[in-house]
Amino acid sequence: MDIRKINDYKSAFDGILQHITSDDGKEEVEVWFARDLQKQLGYARWENFVVAIGRAVESCKSQNINVDNHFREVTKMVSLGSGSQRDVQDYMLTRFACYLIAQNGDPKKEEVAFAQGYFALQTRRAEQIAELLQQMSRLETRDRLKASEKQLSRNIYQRGVDDKGYARIRSKGDYALFGGHTTDDMKRRLGVKSSRPLADFLPTLTIAAKNLATEMTNYNVGQKDLYGERSITDEHVQNNCSVRQMLGQRGIKPEDLPADEDIKKVERRVAGNQKKIEKTSDKLPSKDDGESA
Repeated sequence: MDIRKINDYKSAFDGILQHITSDDGKEEVEVWFARDLQKQLGYARWENFVVAIGRAVESCKSQNINVDNHFREVTKMVSLGSGSQRDVQDYMLTRFACYLIAQNGDPKKEEVAFAQGYFALQTRRAEQIAELLQQMSRLETRDRLKASEKQLSRNIYQRGVDDKGYARIRSKGDYALFGGHTTDDMKRRLGVKSSRPLADFLPTLTIAAKNLATEMTNYNVGQKDLYGERSITDEHVQNNCSVRQMLGQRGIKPEDLPADEDIKKVERRVAGNQKKIEKTSDKLPSKDDGESA
């Protein structure tokens, strides 16, 4: 997601931010209303969005956090086509509540992905959001590669390939993707310890490339009914060569891309940031301020 789009989304989410008075009357509490948030998260139907809210509430309870501090059902007056008005269900939400809703929203929606970064940060500066989104994207891409490699392992085990054969298939796939450099070559090239997975230090683009080749192998193993190490190796090598060729057409050589930060450090930083969200989020006043909107 480029910085211009991030700024556009940020302006839209800033635009629905409202403030209410705290219990002591001395501070303003940041709140968002669910009907406004629904639109910004790309949900056309309120009924679908309420499902995400329900999951967020359950997530809040599972963390032993007081739901009333972050979610409050309210009513909102809306105008009808006839000129009359009627009450509709709404929710007043804190930043933490909005974050949980984004976490439990449709991950395929770009707006939802942005919201996860937007509500995760207290300052919500565009540059910091962009950095966090990049980190989250890399973690998500790495998780997808783990899942596709796990699926490949299961697939080929049923087709006569043991663990050692699976390791050889992966190694030959790397050799094809990295232009004749073995997995160990790439570890030395990028300064990765021999005991650590190479993918934990690759940039997002290369992780995605490895995942694409692996998903192609998973698909074709079934479609072509491949059996045995040799035929599956040939398939996996061809798929990695195809991905390398595609990258090469855009002037990209995977072996020349620099190493990225250890993904374990990124995981710890993102996880640590998430633990701070509830603590730094405002809490809804206990009195009846803002019970209707």
